[in-house]
Amino acid sequence: MKHSGKASQAALKLIITSLVLLVAILAAGLIAKFLGGIVLALASALVFIWLIFVLFTLYFFRDPNPTVPSGKNLVVSPAHGTIDVIDETSENEFIGGKCKRVSIFLNVFNVHVQQSPVAGRVAFLKHTSGLFINAMKTDSAVHNENVLIGFLPSENPAEKIGVRLIAGLIARRIIPWVAVNDTVAAGERISLIQFGSRVDLYLPLNYTVRAKIGDKVVGGETIIAAKA
Repeated sequence: MKHSGKASQAALKLIITSLVLLVAILAAGLIAKFLGGIVLALASALVFIWLIFVLFTLYFFRDPNPTVPSGKNLVVSPAHGTIDVIDETSENEFIGGKCKRVSIFLNVFNVHVQQSPVAGRVAFLKHTSGLFINAMKTDSAVHNENVLIGFLPSENPAEKIGVRLIAGLIARRIIPWVAVNDTVAAGERISLIQFGSRVDLYLPLNYTVRAKIGDKVVGGETIIAAKA
């Protein structure tokens, strides 16, 4: 599948950077004799902390292959997390008016790779700068750094489905892996949000939401909605 391994590459970059920093700290301690004893005394602790960081980073950037359900007019979850909002709202940048919204909160223990909710074409992509308030707040989409991706489904190209990737208190980087006019399959990897965050899914009003508040969803696998 497209973009397979990109999350692991991001994890490896962080690990290598942290290793370079660790080696620099230890080398500085060895060169500076008056600090050498102190640094050497802390060396075991520093190495232990770094190993914990490596394990957490590998865990955080895990990227399982989704088992995409078959069926017509289905919308799968774009993210791994917990549904905490299902309502109607207005999204004027891509949807152009009223729509249904399903909001998914991602904590730091969830997978942070996002998937396309449908097969189709990427018709819109916009990054908006903003704040980094706690993504547990459902209005964080209004204020926070975010990226909006718009899809035209292959089965219903006249309709629009949107995914908004929202940064959080810890999440400071959203990395889209798609561009406008890209063709994607349902469940295909489309982005990565580093650390806790939120993903909003925008649906046409004639779609029936099958998910419920409190549901734990799996990106690319859990059926969120279907065309009525």
